Amino acid sequence: MSFIQQNIMQDAEDAFLIREYKATGKLDFLAALYQRYMNLVYGVCLKYFDEDASKDAVMQIFEELIGKLKQHEVQNFKSWLHVLARNHCLMKLRAMKNKESRQVSIDDHPVVENEETGHHENGITLEDNLQSMEKCLETLPVEQKRSVDLFYLQEKSYRQVSDITGYDMSKVKSYIQNGKRNLKICMEQQDV
Repeated sequence: MSFIQQNIMQDAEDAFLIREYKATGKLDFLAALYQRYMNLVYGVCLKYFDEDASKDAVMQIFEELIGKLKQHEVQNFKSWLHVLARNHCLMKLRAMKNKESRQVSIDDHPVVENEETGHHENGITLEDNLQSMEKCLETLPVEQKRSVDLFYLQEKSYRQVSDITGYDMSKVKSYIQNGKRNLKICMEQQDV
């Protein structure tokens, strides 16, 4: 790839690079896109792993991206990639946890419940809460799901949510309020 092509790809919008990658299958487009957000992905991975494991995960996520980006219609690549990276890390943690639980009996260790172990008083982990929330998010009506996702997960303002979705501002506030309430009810029902 020439120097001029590299500069064009650096300045290109995410949507253009995604379109070109899907159309041509050339990894140059995907690599240029991923390069922009590698620090974000690395930061997500560092929340779950040490530096070396995080670097490995960054490469594994790129490999995963090669197939997944072709399968999905992505509107906001940065937030979609953030979710993909987080899910990758959670799956790796789950796999590691399953491997450890097969090797070590739980009876060999006393149960310790504190903030440092990531457990709440009732033994539910942060990972469990995230999984529960993701499942419940899928049960919401489309308008509530989209509004809650944009407002809480992508940290958009009411105005931005209204602009992105085309929903009236009062509707956005209602969707977010009702979506939050429905999420809470759904998650409480899963804890039963």
